Amino acid sequence: MNTTDPGEIPEVSAEEAISESAAGVRLIDVREQDEWDAGHCPDATFLPLSALEDRAAELPAGTRMPFVCHSGMRSLRATAFLRSQGLDAVNVEGGLMAWGAAGGSIVTDPPSAPSHTANSNTH
Repeated sequence: MNTTDPGEIPEVSAEEAISESAAGVRLIDVREQDEWDAGHCPDATFLPLSALEDRAAELPAGTRMPFVCHSGMRSLRATAFLRSQGLDAVNVEGGLMAWGAAGGSIVTDPPSAPSHTANSNTH
């Protein structure tokens, strides 16, 4: 996966991501299935990093998409790759750990697929 310099990757704080999620912005979770099953952000879209290159075309162009993982490193890689593809991806700094520490909810419902949900968000 080709990425750009991490210094060029836009990030949002967990607090900002919580506010954006509450306003309808769909977060994309790039962790693997077992991690997702253990808990994730409400209304997040499940798209594991291992499948990102193959499924990047499912993501909507022109739509801001915050990406999250456990600590923020895999989502940083995902964000860098997707920005190199022309998508408006941003990294959630500190990942799900920061999300929880900032008071964000963590749920264990079934994943939503990008082909059904990411296109519905125009924020």
